[in-house]
Amino acid sequence: MGDQAAETARRPRADAVRNRERVLEAAKAVFSAGGPDASLEAVARRAGVGIGTLYRHFPTRQDLFDAVYLDEVEAICRWSDELGDLPAWDAFVSWADQLVAYVSTKRALAEALNHNSEMFKAGRAAVQESGERFLARAVEAGVARPGLSFDDVLRMVASITMVDVVDSGQRDRILRLALDGLRYQPSDA
Repeated sequence: MGDQAAETARRPRADAVRNRERVLEAAKAVFSAGGPDASLEAVARRAGVGIGTLYRHFPTRQDLFDAVYLDEVEAICRWSDELGDLPAWDAFVSWADQLVAYVSTKRALAEALNHNSEMFKAGRAAVQESGERFLARAVEAGVARPGLSFDDVLRMVASITMVDVVDSGQRDRILRLALDGLRYQPSDA
């Protein structure tokens, strides 16, 4: 009976888990629009929770930044796991789409993250590992240019996310143009 009570005490309530998830989603949107200096009150309002609830889950602004970053890294890694059954080029393009969305969100937080922290380094390594896997698979299948490095792709994506666009559709079109440049097309000669 004591073990069951201890297990129940350790497990967060369902509403607390939902509130934490709503705060994270709201923080992504608010920080993407207003940058790292956006108000935490705006995050709480968008999440539909009180500021006390936000601070209960994330005692400091940095804790919230870190949690948003980790949530994004976990999302891109989960997404990567779902692409295994796609043909090599389709998997690579889908992964690149997700990376653009990820980098666009992280761009707003870039200044706020500690790039020397173990958390940041581990997140970057996880994203890099999944990206290298998809790129290598596409090169090996003969659908991506030989000699490409993941660093090439990462810099291309970072550049695309830094461009001011009229709408997200324009960013998608620019990405498609860049991906067409990465696709291997043997010459007829």
